[in-house]
Amino acid sequence: MSIQKILCILALYISYHSHAQSTLKGIIKDKQTNEVLPGAVLYFPDLKISSVTKADGTFEIKNLPPVKALLQVRLLSYQTVIKTIDLSTTASVSVEMEQSHIEANEIVVTGVSKATEARRNPVPIVSIDQKYLEQNTATNVIDAIAKVPGVNVLSTGPNVSKPYIRGLGYNRVLTLFDGVRQEGQQWGDEHGIEIDQFLIDRIEVIKGPASLIYGSDALAGVVNLLPANTAPEGLIKGSIQTNYQNNNGLHAASGAFAGNIKSNVFGMRGSYKEAANFKNKYDGRVYNTGFKEKDLNAYIGMNRKWGYSHLNMSLYDNLQEIPDGSRDSLTRKFTKQITEADTLRPIVSTGELNSYNISPIHQRVQHYRLSSVSQFYIKQSKLALKFGYQKSIRREYAHPENPGIAGLYLKLQTATYDVKFYFPEKKGLESTIGINGMYQTNNTDQGTEFVIPNYTLFDFAPFIYIKKEIKKFDIVAGARYDTRSFKNSELYTTANPVTGFDMKATDTTGATKQFENYNHVFRGFSGSFGVTYNITDRLLIKANVARGFRAPNISEISAKGVHPGTGFEQLGDPNFKPEFNLQEDVGIFYDSRHVSISGEVFSNIIDNYIFNQKLQSFTGGDSIYLEAGNNYPVYKFKQTKAHLFGGEARIDIHPHPLDWLHFENSISLVYAVNKGGAGAVINAGNRYLPFIPPVHTNSELRAEFRKKAGYFRHLYIKAGMQYYAAQNRAFLADNTETKTPGYTLFDAGLGSDICNKNGNVLCTIGIFCTNLTDVAYQSNMSRLKYFDNYPNNGTGRSGIYSMGRNISFKLMIPFNIRTDKKS
Repeated sequence: MSIQKILCILALYISYHSHAQSTLKGIIKDKQTNEVLPGAVLYFPDLKISSVTKADGTFEIKNLPPVKALLQVRLLSYQTVIKTIDLSTTASVSVEMEQSHIEANEIVVTGVSKATEARRNPVPIVSIDQKYLEQNTATNVIDAIAKVPGVNVLSTGPNVSKPYIRGLGYNRVLTLFDGVRQEGQQWGDEHGIEIDQFLIDRIEVIKGPASLIYGSDALAGVVNLLPANTAPEGLIKGSIQTNYQNNNGLHAASGAFAGNIKSNVFGMRGSYKEAANFKNKYDGRVYNTGFKEKDLNAYIGMNRKWGYSHLNMSLYDNLQEIPDGSRDSLTRKFTKQITEADTLRPIVSTGELNSYNISPIHQRVQHYRLSSVSQFYIKQSKLALKFGYQKSIRREYAHPENPGIAGLYLKLQTATYDVKFYFPEKKGLESTIGINGMYQTNNTDQGTEFVIPNYTLFDFAPFIYIKKEIKKFDIVAGARYDTRSFKNSELYTTANPVTGFDMKATDTTGATKQFENYNHVFRGFSGSFGVTYNITDRLLIKANVARGFRAPNISEISAKGVHPGTGFEQLGDPNFKPEFNLQEDVGIFYDSRHVSISGEVFSNIIDNYIFNQKLQSFTGGDSIYLEAGNNYPVYKFKQTKAHLFGGEARIDIHPHPLDWLHFENSISLVYAVNKGGAGAVINAGNRYLPFIPPVHTNSELRAEFRKKAGYFRHLYIKAGMQYYAAQNRAFLADNTETKTPGYTLFDAGLGSDICNKNGNVLCTIGIFCTNLTDVAYQSNMSRLKYFDNYPNNGTGRSGIYSMGRNISFKLMIPFNIRTDKKS
C-alpha cells in the first residue's frame, strides 16, 4: 500500500473520530485603563495557529480542534499572558493585560511533551525572543546567543561558531531547526551550523541532558532554532531586511513573506550575506576569513479541525575561508600558500586583504533539508509525526595549483523520524510515549584527503514522558533506551595517476590501508526527574536530576589524517565507550513588576568523557606528522572521567518610577576537573579540561521609551559591558592549551520603529557597536588563538586576535496585506 493511501486513510479515520471544529472569539484590554489593545498577538503553540487583534481589540480564530490548548498573548510593553483554553467548551474569552517592562512569562516547546510555561518547567531552559535578536547584532545565528548565561561559543573566525552549554559542545549539544535535528558533520572543529540567521525568530536552549526526548548528542543540552509563527488567518505579511557591518564589510539582505488563506499557510525567505576579512588592531586584516552565503527557505501547510500538517524546505550554500595563521617571520604579515610543495609563501597584498574574492584555499558547504511536521487529534488524544531528510555536502579545497579539486569531500545523508502519542490529560496527569531516531550515511570517496571513513549508523529509541500537577508542584519524569548501530568501512588509498593526489583504491594491490572495518552497537539508558515548587505566583524553586547518554562520533572512533580546516593530524580510538553523565540542577526564581532574579547551580559528572589532546614525541617536543612538505602537530582523542560544576545568576532591575529603564546583569561560571581513568596520572598540566569558558559577566543598561515621539515609536538606547576573567584553568599538558588573560568589552546601540501619521510602522532601524573601545583580545574559546606558524616571535603575542570594533546598521521594512477585507 502506498504512503499516500495510508495518510489518506489516517486522515479519514481521524476526521471521523474528531469533534466539530471550534471558533474562538474575544477581546484584549488594558487591565488598568480598560482600553482595548489592537495589535496584540495570540498564538497556540501546539496548534501552530495565530491571530492579531483588530483596531477594536477583538479577534476571531477559526478551524480550532476541540481540545485543551495553551494560549499565549503578547504585546510590547505588556506582561505576556498565558492561559489554558478548553476549546471544546469555550467559544469566547476576554483577556486583560498588565503593563510591564519585564516579560518573564514565556512558553517553551523544546524538551517537553507539549507547550509549557518556561517558569513551571523543572528542566533548566532559557528562551531568547525576537526582540532580543532584533536589538543585538551577530555575524551568525549561534553568535546571537553568546551573551545568554550558561551559553558560550567556540569560534573559528566570524562565520564559524559552535554552541557550548555549561562547558560542553560539539556532539554533546544538539541543534534543532523547528524541532527537527540538524545534521551537518558536527564532529569537525570548524564545522558551523548551516542555517540562515535571518530565518530565526526565537531560540530555546536547554541547559543540561536532554537525551530523554532527543537521544544521543543531547547530553549537554539542546539549541532549538525556531522560525517565525505562521501568519494569522486572512493576512499576508512580510519584510525586507538589510545589515551592514563595517569591520569586515559584511553586507546582507533578506526578503520574506508569509500568508494564511482559509487556514492554508505558506511562506518563503531568501537571504544573501557576504563579508571580507575581519580586522583587529594587532593583526590588521586577518587573511582568509571572508565568506559568501546564500539561503532559501519555503513552507506550505494546512490547519484543520483534525490538526495540522506542514512541509518545510531549505537550501543553504556557503563559501567560507578558514585561516591557517601563516605569517612572515620578520614582518608578522600574513602569507599564503601558492604551490603544493609549499616551499615559499609570499606576503598577502593589501588588495587581497581588502577583497571580497574567495581564495583558492576555502570550503564550500551545501545543506539541503526537507521536513514534515504533523499533528492529528483523535478526540482528546494526539498523534505527532516529524520526518526529515537532509543532505550535507562539504568540500574543503586545499590544493592551490588545482583549485577545482577538493581535498576533503564529504557527503552526508540523514533521514530522521519522530513519532509521539499523547494520551488524554486526566486529573492533571499528562503522558506521552514515542520513538525517534535517524538513519545516516556518510561518503568520503571523492576527496584526496581522507580524515574519516565511509560510515552508516541507525538510531532507534523508545521513550516515555509524564507530567503531573499536584497543587503547587509540577512534576516531570521520563525514561528512554537508545540503541545506535554504527559501522564504518575499510578504505585503501593510492596515488591518482593524473594529479598525483591520493584517491580511493579500487584495487588493493600495492595500496595503503587508511581505515579498518569497524562495527559496533552502542546502547544506553537515559532518565530524568524534576520538580517545580510554585511557592507563590512570583517565587518558585526548581530541582532536576538527569542521566544522559552519548555514543562516540565518527571522528572520535576512526579519524586518521590531516583535516584541512584544522591544521593538524587527528587520530581516533576504536575502543571508546559511550559517555554517560549524571547532572543535578537546583534553581530559584523570583519575578515582580520591577525586578526579576534567578540563581541556578549544577553538578555534572561524566563517565568516559572524550577530549582531544596534543601528542608529544619521544624527544619531548610536539609530535609532528609530515605530509606534502608540511609539518602538522598530532592530536589524539582520549577518555577520562570529568566533573563539571558551576552556575548562573541573573538580576534585572526596573527601578520605580523609572519603569522605562532596564538594568540587566548576569554572571556565569563553570569549573571542569579531569578526574582521570584508565590508569591516567593527574598532574598540574592535565587536571582541567580543554575549552572551558572562564567566569564572565554581562551587564546592560537600556532605556525603552513606550510613547511615540514624532515619527519614532518604541525607541531604545542601550550600553553594555562583558567581563571575561583570565582562564588559568587550562589543559596545559603537551601544549594542548595555554592560559588566557582576562579582558573587558563594551558595546552600545539604539533603534526605533519609524511610523507614519497613522501610527503604521514604515521601517525599523538599529545601530550597534560591539567592542566599542577596540580592545585587542583573545578568547580561550577561539580556535584562532592557536593559529600561528611562529608562536615564539619576540612580540609577546601569538595566534590570531578576535574582531576589533564593529559598527552594525540594521534596517527592516515590513508589509501587511489583508485578504479577508477586514480591518
